[in-house]
This record gives sequence, structure tokens and C-alpha cells, in this order.
Amino acid sequence: MPLYECVFIARNDITQQQVEAIADQVAATVAEGGGEVRKREYWGLRGLAYRIKKNRKGHYMLLGLDTPPAALNEAERQLGLNEDVLRLLTVRVEAIEEAPSAVMSKRGGDDRDREKSFRGPRPAGRFGSGRGGRGDDREEFRARGRDEMEMPMGMEE
Repeated sequence: MPLYECVFIARNDITQQQVEAIADQVAATVAEGGGEVRKREYWGLRGLAYRIKKNRKGHYMLLGLDTPPAALNEAERQLGLNEDVLRLLTVRVEAIEEAPSAVMSKRGGDDRDREKSFRGPRPAGRFGSGRGGRGDDREEFRARGRDEMEMPMGMEE
């Protein structure tokens, strides 16, 4: 039988148990069609790249399926009808890897990854955040002496 990987995104306001229940429904549909779920990973509540149906986050679930195409079509149809599922993507693969997926292995968090992503303090430059008050530290005030700043032009004694 062909092998597939199916990833679906569920709404953020449902619980993890409800996401697992959706995955159970897919597994039951696939089992009725003569297939099986070989891999199941819950990736967690993650931010979306853009809003989908007014949601900014979603529960991600990966399923590794060994199923005939007819059972897969029925499972995709049921996922598409489910109001809690925002998006789904199914891809045919050559083999289902038993090791954790790249998303799960990256989630563990290596200290080396964090060190690479840390950029350090921002260097002092001529462009600030634009929020600071412009006091006497501006160049034109530093260039002139204090006496010149206090007396307006043309008012010298």
C-alpha cells in the first residue's frame, strides 16, 4: 500500500485532547478502509504565518499513514468537513521514518542553536529607536558653548 504523511492544523481554542480525538477519527476512517496509522506526532500549539479564519495560532498534528487511496480520500473529506480543522496537507512519501520528525527534534532545543540565534546588544549608532528625548546631547548643542546657547542672536551686550 502507498505511504502518506498528513499534517493538519486545528483551531487554537480547542484542547489537545480534542485534537487527539480528530486524529482518532482519521485513524478509524483509515482502518475501515484497510489501512493503518504508523506514526502520530503532536507538534503543539504554534503560531501561524498569517491569520486563517481569524486564528493566529493552531494545533499541529502529523500522521504517517499506510493506506489505500480510497480510504485516504475519505479521511481527507472528513477532515475538510470538520469545523475545527483549519488546513490540511497530505503528501505521498517513499518511507515513513520512525525517528522523530524535524519539528520535534528541533523543539528539544540545543544550546548551540540558541547561541547562534543570539545577536548580542545593538551597537551604538547614529540611528536610535526614535523615542529618546532630544536634549543637549545633539551635535549642534555640543559644538557651541553654553554662553552662546543662552543668549539669542542679536541680543549680545
